[in-house]
Amino acid sequence: MLPALILTLAALGIALLRLWAYRAQMLEMARILEEMGLEVCGTHGTTAALALLNDAVKKGGVMASSHVGGLSGAFIPVSEDEGMIAAARSGALTLDKLEAMTCVCSVGLDMIAVPGDTPAETISAIIADEAAIGMVNAKTTAVRIIPAPGCTVGDMVEFGGLLGAAPVQPVHPFSAKEFVERGGRIPAPMQSLKN
Repeated sequence: MLPALILTLAALGIALLRLWAYRAQMLEMARILEEMGLEVCGTHGTTAALALLNDAVKKGGVMASSHVGGLSGAFIPVSEDEGMIAAARSGALTLDKLEAMTCVCSVGLDMIAVPGDTPAETISAIIADEAAIGMVNAKTTAVRIIPAPGCTVGDMVEFGGLLGAAPVQPVHPFSAKEFVERGGRIPAPMQSLKN
């Protein structure tokens, strides 16, 4: 218990000190995670660092205000964060790692470019994976995945303005077509079995 508390407080201290330093750079999440000790965002430990940061932000918000609501914590929009763009371009930050990070961040897969010829069933399966994460964790999730027509893995896609740019990331070459064509939905969690 004590080591976890110390790690949480350390994460809070790092976050509070460094958030001010990154103010001019729009609070780049990847760089904050790297300040916590990761060589590059996306390496092993990224999901744990993100969880510690989110925990500290949420607890800090509760301690600082008697009226807390809405979403608080880290958002991980790839195209809007220079550090995430660099990590994705280097191959350190993959779609699989981003999906794992969504288990502990505030929302879901955000502003991720994929090849324009990605099958609709693959995109549907990615969305289903994210919906399943939200259902199991009883949290809000979302997906902004952008098929980039005429682009292949490694190309950069410019969205303009605050939406930034994103490297086109690979998707798995294996099909989920049969699974997706079965239809259905991700069911709501059974709250009664939590006790």
